[in-house]
Amino acid sequence: MYGPDILVRTLSRTSREDKYGNRWQYHSRSDHHSKVACWGILFDLLIASPLLREQVATGKVVFGINHEMRDFVHDRKKNLDLVLCTPSSAGHSRRALTMAGMAGTYGIELLPAEREQLDRLPVLHAGPVGSVLLALEAKACMTAHQRALPRLYDELNSSHLTVHGATDHAIAAGFAMVNLAEEYLSPDLNKQPGLATPIWSRHRQPRDAELAIDKIRQLPRRAKTGDTGYDALAIVVVECRNDGSPVHLVNTPPAPRVGDIHHYASMIDRLAQIWATRFREL
Repeated sequence: MYGPDILVRTLSRTSREDKYGNRWQYHSRSDHHSKVACWGILFDLLIASPLLREQVATGKVVFGINHEMRDFVHDRKKNLDLVLCTPSSAGHSRRALTMAGMAGTYGIELLPAEREQLDRLPVLHAGPVGSVLLALEAKACMTAHQRALPRLYDELNSSHLTVHGATDHAIAAGFAMVNLAEEYLSPDLNKQPGLATPIWSRHRQPRDAELAIDKIRQLPRRAKTGDTGYDALAIVVVECRNDGSPVHLVNTPPAPRVGDIHHYASMIDRLAQIWATRFREL
């Protein structure tokens, strides 16, 4: 699975600039991390699903970014980070952006072997959204873990409710990134040019990360259409100080172990399986 490694490699670059001229690896006001995470999931899913590759190659499936979905039952709406969908007959045929182009747009760091793998995949185009087949939502809990939990849970919970309120047949997939670093430079606490006297946030680890992971595990999951919950949900743990030092992927506890239903590989396998059964007659 490439996604988590691509994510931490890309986030190791200070690519987010604030109004004070400071450059950050992660900024809560930016959706950069969400787009990179969703790109990695899509990359791995294309590799894992022969059926999806065939449907992409024949133009049956396109993707949309920041697509607004509206819950038909409760009339609530939410922008989803990335969706796979059938192209709408009411819109333009195709947009210029492709999945490969998105890698350049978002500065996604690929190794030569990953670039070669991407070049072997069929070209996935952005397009006008018709019927949503899969909706991806990615969130992060990087600091102030305990205080952030209610909002994190509500944002993730509202995503699957909105997706399935709009179309129960769609796959709702969630991704949560949790920070295990003991120290963190928060852009919200360091609104000063140059960061001559940085203000550090201190975390009680692994306790703070465990609190966030336990809360995310409480999100509802579903085994079949008609139920309430995510169809697939992954938790990835990283160490990110947000000071320009490399971001590291954590594969030891409290990160989910291989085989855990919240492990990243389990999510990709489940998405590929659901796609093969739910959309084989697309």
